[in-house]
Amino acid sequence: MFSWLEQFINLERGQRPKSFLLERMEFLTELAGHPERCAPSIHIAGSKGKGSVTGMLAAMLTASGFRAARYMSPHVIDIRERICLGDSYFSEEVYCSAGDVLRYIAEERLPAAGNPLFDADAPNGCEPTFWELLTLLFFLCARCADCDVMVVETGMGGRLDSTNVLDPLISVITLIELEHTAILGGTIEKIAGEKAGIIKKGRPLILAKQGNEALQVFKKKAEEKNSPLFYFPEIAELSNIKISPQGTDFTLSISHPSFIPHSSFAVPLPGKVQAENAALAIVALKIAMQVYSRENSGSEEAHKEICNETICLGLSNFKIPGRFEEIGETPRFIIDGAHTPESLTLCIETFCSLYGEGGILIFGCAADKDASAMAGIAHSHFTKIIITTPGSFKASNPSHVYETFVKIAGQEKTALVEDTREAVKLAVDLAINKNHFGNQLPVLGTGSFYLVSEIRKIICL
Repeated sequence: MFSWLEQFINLERGQRPKSFLLERMEFLTELAGHPERCAPSIHIAGSKGKGSVTGMLAAMLTASGFRAARYMSPHVIDIRERICLGDSYFSEEVYCSAGDVLRYIAEERLPAAGNPLFDADAPNGCEPTFWELLTLLFFLCARCADCDVMVVETGMGGRLDSTNVLDPLISVITLIELEHTAILGGTIEKIAGEKAGIIKKGRPLILAKQGNEALQVFKKKAEEKNSPLFYFPEIAELSNIKISPQGTDFTLSISHPSFIPHSSFAVPLPGKVQAENAALAIVALKIAMQVYSRENSGSEEAHKEICNETICLGLSNFKIPGRFEEIGETPRFIIDGAHTPESLTLCIETFCSLYGEGGILIFGCAADKDASAMAGIAHSHFTKIIITTPGSFKASNPSHVYETFVKIAGQEKTALVEDTREAVKLAVDLAINKNHFGNQLPVLGTGSFYLVSEIRKIICL
């Protein structure tokens, strides 16, 4: 099924349809009998942290007894990571049954319908995209598996994203940064405007801390939609954050009257940012369940308890590849899909606080990323920086990234090894041979989830 999907236009590979139109996805879901309505949903957008928030929400719902379908991207090991039941894959029967319906719709019903939006010869038409069909496959899997709730991450933006056919219980928006500027716009305000497209009439918005430009966009949209706004810095506070290689402990204080004032939690991922992600997910879960209980008071699920014990259990069970993941001990080898300047800053801060300055960096990013900004962030923290190819999935230019890093970090510190396997071998050799006060140097692989995926395969398989 997944190999069949590869024949379609894939925006992640840089292929572009003639237009981005939500009407295309609305037509597909209509042909499928509206599987996006099979269960209540929580919709998540943002520039950084949205994958972790999505996964944490699904893990906490699963611990509370819900059959929670989870949709997120990208995958690191297996494409089925994008379409899951909790933090596990659906059964093969579910994927196959949903896949059969998907192929029937794409190969039989859609051509027979004659919709010009899916006609490659029409002015604004093209064939169905990989992302549209993958999103539809997720909805079909959730329906086939009789899920209680869907936790859905947007792919890109929000307003025109194929997931935006949902009418969710709540919308969640994480921190906004400049990203995908060629498609979403070149300013924070424009990008925030696209993300704000997931805010639905009368549905609460749970919003992470934002810069003023983005915050004003979200406040205006929430007011237009009559959407209750829960702005995290105004209703909650994090304290007592303690970071170790095993994870992050924190205290969450919430001023909302229906919440317990403050409680202690832990998430098995190191970093202050993961405490922030977990706290946002907890607040979102509490508000979503209030909406759900109000609207489904007669259902069995409405009476399932979301208590601190199940929240703690869910967070303790949370796992997601490629998010500050330790994949080796000799030398200490960490991978993290930090692909924006802000996320790279937080990643390096956590890495250096745990393992010290002067380690080895393997870096690779897609051609559309700000390599100069990331070189400025990274160069002073590492003994050696190895630039490599971030997989073959997206267009990249390792030579240009290398030249950019050389200008900032210098030629002696920087190396270009385009073959990722050779880059990993060099990093490991340097880490073992260039001992730091008698200890092996730590290695960090980052800059792209696609690079993280390649490194993980090399080290772990």
